[in-house]
Amino acid sequence: MSNGCESYRVAESKRSEEFGWQMSRRGLLATVGLGAAGWLGAKSALAQVVVSEDAKDHEGDILISVFLRGGMDGLSAVVPYAEDAYHRGRPNLRLRSPKDNSAGAAYKALDLDGFFGLNPGLAALLPLYKEGKMAVVHAVGSGDQTRSHFEAMNAMERGMHQIRGGVQTGWVARHLASTPRRNPTPLRAVALSSVMPDALRGASHATTMASLTDFRLADPGLKEMLTGLYGNGNDVMAQAGRETLQVLDKLSHIKMENKPAGYPGSGLGIALQQVATLIRSGVGLEVACLEMGGWDTHVAQGTISGWLPGYLKELGDALAAFEKDMGPEMRRITLIVQTEFGRRVNENTGLGTDHGRASAMFLLGGSVRGGRVFADWPGMEEKQLDEVGDLRVTTDYRDVLADALTQRVAGSRPAEVFPGWEPKRSGGYFSPLS
Repeated sequence: MSNGCESYRVAESKRSEEFGWQMSRRGLLATVGLGAAGWLGAKSALAQVVVSEDAKDHEGDILISVFLRGGMDGLSAVVPYAEDAYHRGRPNLRLRSPKDNSAGAAYKALDLDGFFGLNPGLAALLPLYKEGKMAVVHAVGSGDQTRSHFEAMNAMERGMHQIRGGVQTGWVARHLASTPRRNPTPLRAVALSSVMPDALRGASHATTMASLTDFRLADPGLKEMLTGLYGNGNDVMAQAGRETLQVLDKLSHIKMENKPAGYPGSGLGIALQQVATLIRSGVGLEVACLEMGGWDTHVAQGTISGWLPGYLKELGDALAAFEKDMGPEMRRITLIVQTEFGRRVNENTGLGTDHGRASAMFLLGGSVRGGRVFADWPGMEEKQLDEVGDLRVTTDYRDVLADALTQRVAGSRPAEVFPGWEPKRSGGYFSPLS
């Protein structure tokens, strides 16, 4: 494993440890006031908000961002099976053409359009694609040339072309700041994660929680005592204590099923189920940020079983379960799956793939122009690859995100969200609000 990948894991651990210092002053005081005594079920930034009783369903989409950390192999997830160079570059990791009668069905890609096919691990998404509820964007990425997990992720979460220079806030934070609030709710943006993602860095009215079920008073008898401690007074501590109690009281009325039907028991499956709960509860959610790690498949990547196929199945099953669970509500949900970069075209000697450039994005929701693979395909012959030997990025990931904001969020201003961005494609990924 490369030193860069080991550094990635160490830094992720440090990032988690430093999370406590990323909270607002008000959130820190609230957590100290209640959490230090063990009254909160988990460390959380939820104490920085008050749940508004006036939060109601609103017009416009709920944007859900799912970030696949580690660099998903887009060439194995959405297979360009009609490319001869794909098969030459991956003699052990390739999936066969759906028309290849020399291979067993399990080793064949699931046809999408006669050129691309889904990995069998993503079989749960195929019906959504055929029904026009899902689309794929291929050969997509940022301008990052470092192939470093940190820099590539940071560039994307800041909404930049490359990491060098530019703004320090996250693109979701700037979107929230530049768009009028639809409801007086502090749960405008939620991250289901142990740490605040960089996409939300600098955001107000945003919170991070590992799980909705973490936020319960350990002993119901404490409520009266806590109310006495924090019920009066105008100082910051008292205000924070009251806000925390209101949050806990609101969340205590949200019904959570222990084993919701259809959702896989993976971290992403549980997180999506909890986002569905927040949407149905009408707390005024506008943006949800989720993540799934483990995509750094340098060795033993697998073809129809193993590391990558297993992760793809978790991803596909979780997304399909969410779509089924939300039903008609999907008309106002836009869900975007992205990763920091793809993998090298040629497999390595460890039967894995190393850091590359372009990858694939998945788009789901009632607004998506589905049933197609959007790709300005650069080709995979040696002369068509970049100077390192990777699939070229021909679609700027910001084009996709900006189109989602333009078409689905009234009053959005992508030029402020993505400074320095100049669209290279005139949208077309999403339908406008009706």
